[in-house]
Amino acid sequence: MVSKIIIKKTPTKPSSKDHRRRKTPLKSVVKASSIVISSINDSIWTCKRRLLRIFSKLTSLNTPTRRKRNGFRLLKKSVEVMDLTPDSPITPPMKTLPPPQSPDQKTIFLDLDETLVHSQCDPPPQRYDFVVRPVIDGERMNFYVLKRPGVDEMLEEIAKRFEIVVFTAGLKEYASLVLDRLDSKGVISHRLYRDSCKEIEGRFVKDLAEMGRDLKRVVIIDDNPNAYEFQPENAVPVKPFFDDLEDEELFRLMGFLQIAECFEDVREAVAYYLPEGNRMLPKLRLF
Repeated sequence: MVSKIIIKKTPTKPSSKDHRRRKTPLKSVVKASSIVISSINDSIWTCKRRLLRIFSKLTSLNTPTRRKRNGFRLLKKSVEVMDLTPDSPITPPMKTLPPPQSPDQKTIFLDLDETLVHSQCDPPPQRYDFVVRPVIDGERMNFYVLKRPGVDEMLEEIAKRFEIVVFTAGLKEYASLVLDRLDSKGVISHRLYRDSCKEIEGRFVKDLAEMGRDLKRVVIIDDNPNAYEFQPENAVPVKPFFDDLEDEELFRLMGFLQIAECFEDVREAVAYYLPEGNRMLPKLRLF
C-alpha cells in the first residue's frame, strides 16, 4: 500500500518588484487625495493669476498717468470727493452781491482792519477815535478804534467814481459797529464779513470771482496777501496800519485810483502800478 506523502511548500517571499506593485488600500487613497489636492491648488493658482491680470488691466484704465498714450494726454488725478456724511460740515455757498448801479462801474473791495482802521481790546490805548462794544460769544467786549489818516475823505471821494464794498475777515458783530461809525454818510454800497470768506487751512480768502462782478472791473485793497491769493492780479497791497498818525498810504492809493480810471481792465492798471512804480507815484491829495 502506497502512502501519500504530502509536501508542504513554504510560501516564497515576494520580490521587491512585486512589493511595489502590491500596495495597501490606505496608501492608494492617500496618493489619490494628494493628487486631487495638487490639482485643486494648481487650479486656484491659475485663477489667481487670471484675476491679477484682469485687475491690473482695470487699474491701468482708471488710474491716470503723466505719460501720453495714443496721442491723448491723460487727465491728472481728480479732486478728492468730499465726504457728505451727516457729521461732515458743509460750507454754505457764497452770497453774490446785487448788480452795480451801472454795468460800466468799477468796484473797489476795501479791507477794514489794518487797512482803513486799527482796533484793539482793553486796556485802552493812548489814542483812539471811538469805541464799539459788540457782544461776542455772549460776552460784551470793548474795541478802541483808530482811523487811518485820510480815510473819511478818501471814502467820500472815491464813492463819486467807484462802487465801494468793504470786505473784511472780521466778525459781523464787531465789524458792523465799526462801519456804522466809519460810514456816517452812507457811501459804502455793500458790506461783507467773515462768513463770506473761504477758510483754507486757517486762512480767510476773499474770492472775488463769486461776487457777481466782471473781474476786469474789480480791484481789492488789502494789507494781507492771503486775502487775495485767488486773484492776485486784481490786488493792490497796502502797508498795515497800527498807530502811525503820519501814515500816507491812502494818499498813494488815491494815485492808483486815478490811474485805474484810464484803463478798461483794472488788472492792467494794477500791473502798471505795482512792479516798481507804486512807491514812486506822487502823493495825491484830492481832498
